Amino acid sequence: MYFEYNNISIYYEKYGDSSKSLVILPGWGDTRGTSKYLIEMLKNFYTVYILDYPGFGNSKFPNKDLTVYDYSDLVYEWINYLELDDPVLIGHSFGARLIITLTGYYNYKFSNIIIMDGAGIKPKRTFRSFFRSKLYKVLKRMEILLPKKQQKKYLDYLFNKFASDDYRTLDISMRKTFINVVNEDLTFYLNDIKSKTLLIWGKNDLATPVSDCMKMNKSIENSEVVILDNLGHFPYLNNPMLIFKIIMAELD
Repeated sequence: MYFEYNNISIYYEKYGDSSKSLVILPGWGDTRGTSKYLIEMLKNFYTVYILDYPGFGNSKFPNKDLTVYDYSDLVYEWINYLELDDPVLIGHSFGARLIITLTGYYNYKFSNIIIMDGAGIKPKRTFRSFFRSKLYKVLKRMEILLPKKQQKKYLDYLFNKFASDDYRTLDISMRKTFINVVNEDLTFYLNDIKSKTLLIWGKNDLATPVSDCMKMNKSIENSEVVILDNLGHFPYLNNPMLIFKIIMAELD
């Protein structure tokens, strides 16, 4: 099924037929298929909705750059279109950015939100990252010293050497959007979240460290934390049964 808003079309799927609704907001680059094992369990108790973000899965990327606010507007209008009555929101990684924006910035009302290894807190820039950025810019300028037929090969080498995996694998049309998203620090909005919040985190998460979880817990007044030993950034993939039990215990 498709939903269109502001000239952006997204694909979504629905599972189950319960009167209680649950919306899953995946991480960046993930699709509806990533959460299939968790959905198979949740659909027996909730009607589960999940979408493909623009540029991933069955949703085409529009001919314009997007921000986290554009994504959040799109998700909120989609929820309104579905006429869901106070659905539970579950967001993993990038999905948490949207939940934070919806509940903290726009102050939309949702009784229960669940954040798994959520992004949104911009890390402090280390000397190493600062040095790499400066080095990359200096090395790029050196292309003029090379013969023209070697310049593209040289720039491609630098790009593959310095760019992050997430950025490197993106289509060129989506790279500015990715920069917009990761550079948006949402920390300030955490204090304004009033929803009952569960923070589920893998103890070994290197992408969004446990310290981010603790900052969210400190800032979100009505929040609780579950830290999972021996799991990393994708606990719902590594142990979907455990995540299902935690979600059900929270919502019961």
